Amino acid sequence: MKYLFINGSPNPNGNTAALAAELLEGKNYKSLNLTDYIIGAYGQELSGDGLETVIAAMENAKTIVIGSPVYWHNICGSVRNMLDRFYGKVKDGSLGDRKLYFIFQGAAPEKWMLEAGEYTMKRFAALYGMTYGGMVTNKNEASRLNSSL
Repeated sequence: MKYLFINGSPNPNGNTAALAAELLEGKNYKSLNLTDYIIGAYGQELSGDGLETVIAAMENAKTIVIGSPVYWHNICGSVRNMLDRFYGKVKDGSLGDRKLYFIFQGAAPEKWMLEAGEYTMKRFAALYGMTYGGMVTNKNEASRLNSSL
């Protein structure tokens, strides 16, 4: 699998998925909806934990797109839990040779919210060795970045 879309939205066919479809237009990609998996907060040990499935899918992809709606001025909880849970479980630099894109959309996010979300994803990409490809917040940005995939 070359392209993977990790959807943090509870709506698998909502605005986040629509922006992913625009970004990944013309590409054959797999979607993984985080709300279909049990991924608890950092430090929790939950029966049926699905983080290993998410990590395996990321290891099998060359281009990873993580999508999150803006909730409470920040990245949604399902994506935040996934990012937090990587700590201590995934070796630094172990996802090298991969590109990471970030979809971050909401009704009317302020600039500082978008900057904070992008900062988090840039740091996540760098820590695990991925090249950060950019953030998409609307259809125009998705179309523009499509050519760099």
